[in-house]
Amino acid sequence: MFGYVTPLKSELKIREFNQFRGYYCGLCFSIKKHFGNIPRMTLNYDMTFLALLLDGLNPEEITVELKTCMSHPIAKKPVILDNDALTYAAEMNVSLAYFKLLDDIKDDKDLKSNILAFGLSPYKKKFSPSISLINTIIKDNLNKLSNLEDNKNFSSIDEICDPFSIIVGKILELYPHNIIDDGEETRRTLYEFGYSLGKWIYLIDALDDLQEDMEKNKFNPINYLFNKDTLKYEDFLNIILERIEFSILSCGCTCRDSLSRLNLNRNKDILENIINLGMMDKYVNVSTKSSCKKDKDEFTHKNMN
Repeated sequence: MFGYVTPLKSELKIREFNQFRGYYCGLCFSIKKHFGNIPRMTLNYDMTFLALLLDGLNPEEITVELKTCMSHPIAKKPVILDNDALTYAAEMNVSLAYFKLLDDIKDDKDLKSNILAFGLSPYKKKFSPSISLINTIIKDNLNKLSNLEDNKNFSSIDEICDPFSIIVGKILELYPHNIIDDGEETRRTLYEFGYSLGKWIYLIDALDDLQEDMEKNKFNPINYLFNKDTLKYEDFLNIILERIEFSILSCGCTCRDSLSRLNLNRNKDILENIINLGMMDKYVNVSTKSSCKKDKDEFTHKNMN
């Protein structure tokens, strides 16, 4: 359920791409600083988006430095130095990755996930006290989601999306640092933004996995709710796509409207690219299955580095 919230690279200006990569690399360095090298394996683009958005509401200026890393020991690249937004994104990156691995272990009895979760377990002690409430919300809602999926005691797409939507909404709303225009209205806008983004991620992930889940007879909320006649994938997709598309595009529109109400200090063009172009491009790729399995698009580690 990670890796969907990315820019449409072809529409980014060179400066904007370098800025995005600066946050991506900055997040990697921040994970290393606060947690160590092993958790850097969990680095993902969705948390880069989180850092971009929250740092866009940071009244202080960013600091950029040319740095090398183990992957590129010779060529220096611009890196956004660790700040509140990157530290928080690093914590959320490790936290979500850990809980996701626990969920994978429960669902698939996956040995690799077992090993990775065991490797990440000691790093829980390094979480700052300021995110203890958020981690509780993540854990409780992932458990709720797991119970809904296991017991199939839900009757609508909104109901099954709700726990993960709450997680993303609360991650944004409860950001434990001051932001521009901080107050009830801005925090409510952040929650609305995150809730819609979380619903979008859950739906796009379910649509992306639909064919594989049907072939392997695994649970998929779209198949469970709407495939009452047990149709084959191609026939079912033709019938259900328009309905799912409405929900997915509605979430994207809400994200766009919420973003427009935030008084961003920076990163506005990149964020608008992600919401208006990147999310739509991701949906088109997933819905047509044109190239969505190719590391979930051309925006891979190779592109970033």
